[in-house]
Amino acid sequence: MHSRAGRARGALLGLALGDALGMPTQAMSPTDIATHYGEITGLVDAVAAQPIVPGKPAGTITDDTEQALLLARLLIAGGGRVDPGVYGQALLAWEAGMISRGSADLLGPSTKLALTRLAAGESPERTGRDGVTNGAAMRVAPVGIATPAEDLDRLAEVVAETARVTHHTSLGLGAAVAVAAAVSAGIAGAGLSEALDLGEQGAEVGARRGHWVAGAEIGPRIRWARQWVRGIPSGQLGPAIGQVIGTSVAAQESVVAAFALAEALGERPLAALLLAANLGGDTDTIAAICGAMLGACHGSAALPTDLTTKVLRVNALTLDPLVAGLLALRGRA
Repeated sequence: MHSRAGRARGALLGLALGDALGMPTQAMSPTDIATHYGEITGLVDAVAAQPIVPGKPAGTITDDTEQALLLARLLIAGGGRVDPGVYGQALLAWEAGMISRGSADLLGPSTKLALTRLAAGESPERTGRDGVTNGAAMRVAPVGIATPAEDLDRLAEVVAETARVTHHTSLGLGAAVAVAAAVSAGIAGAGLSEALDLGEQGAEVGARRGHWVAGAEIGPRIRWARQWVRGIPSGQLGPAIGQVIGTSVAAQESVVAAFALAEALGERPLAALLLAANLGGDTDTIAAICGAMLGACHGSAALPTDLTTKVLRVNALTLDPLVAGLLALRGRA
């Protein structure tokens, strides 16, 4: 039995490890990945032809982990609440810091549009009305750690506070609540199947809180994808997910792909994250979300120590204070 702290640490470590494994292949096609890397089997340097982070050293995290840890710090500082306007300003400051370091790995399209609106004086209640990508879902794991999932409506409200400024839509919020619910269930001691079930339910609760937008709904797509992948041979799993579910930044593709991988390979976390890194498309986000859910369910001990140690060292990450702070919030909740 994993301790609650071990599961919470596993969620953040799994997110960071998945992010770092997918970093060298993000925004690349499966063909380009095969050409430049052969197959991703561990942490590797990004090649010069990498379109977003060329030449980044092996183990480097991306915006997925950086924004999740930013959210964790704001949650702890705010006693479990995050003011949407404050969060928007924090994201703008984060982007400015990335630009000053010469990085092109900046805010996603939904977040960028929303923060442009915020800077122009629009209310945070409206800035995220077109946010249908995976940005809120990729950074939501700290909310799942800090908030119990027994009351999905309450969990959805906490997620919405952190997501509405950028992803206040049925798709954006549905995806974010799905991930938060799965992580929260894992922290509470649920097995993987139970946690993914709760993620499905959370998607439907979250969708009702957002501005409706046309598109295949997150909850039903997760339910279908989990059933569909059970009959696919492991050697065909990657192409099947890429061709049928999709791996773009759209929430109903990449987030559903992460759930499908967790369903198919969840008892072998590293295998799931490596397959995510080889899919093509938004590989770092798919692997980060999958890693957060699997880490929450299996605990940090299920993740390979040699790889997680390197990720922590390369990025100078100290997770234990965040784990303690988030779990303290959960205890008070």
